Amino acid sequence: MGNSGMVENSLAEYYAAVAEVYEDKYLEPDLDEDAEAAAEHVSEALANHEVLELGCGTGYWTEAIAENAKSVLATDINAIMLEIAQERDYVLENVEFAELDWLAPRLPEGRRFTACFGGGMWSHVKREDYTNVLKHIKSAIGPGGFLVLVDDNFVEDFTPPTARTDAEGNTYQMRHLPDGSRMEVLKNFPSDSFLKKKFSAVARDVRLSRNEYFWMLTCVLK
Repeated sequence: MGNSGMVENSLAEYYAAVAEVYEDKYLEPDLDEDAEAAAEHVSEALANHEVLELGCGTGYWTEAIAENAKSVLATDINAIMLEIAQERDYVLENVEFAELDWLAPRLPEGRRFTACFGGGMWSHVKREDYTNVLKHIKSAIGPGGFLVLVDDNFVEDFTPPTARTDAEGNTYQMRHLPDGSRMEVLKNFPSDSFLKKKFSAVARDVRLSRNEYFWMLTCVLK
């Protein structure tokens, strides 16, 4: 996997370090309302689907999906995040969990999905890895499978500044950890035109919307 593997490892280390405080971001004024609105849209969009969730983190989006989905397999590369996610109260008891790397996923044999969801994970996918990750998603949900992504907008005076940009156009931030140290984290903020161009090549019915803090993309894989 080369550099992509290194990025994934550093992401896993970062989220392990911030797992206990990760959801503090959802308590920010204004952002909390936008997050709740996005979660409601996601829950409605994935109603009655058998959902594969990539990068479930602490289960913030998982809980919303589970309200209306037929079933959810919530996955993350990070065992600490999965432990926190499993502590939530899923009323319908329709959620299972598994450790999984979205760059090289190994799904349970015989498990079928009609939809895939990623909340906050797509901004951590390198621009040059879009095709590869979408190929893995298609292998999991098949042609006609429904894909829903939600991620962060760049918000002035709120989003940490970009520390550097690499040759492929990927952007990186320096994030502060609870122990006072800092770590560089891949964090892309793709434009509408870039997203539509990339996803229109592999999907139909591509729809993209934004509120102040989040963007949401839905499409049906070809």
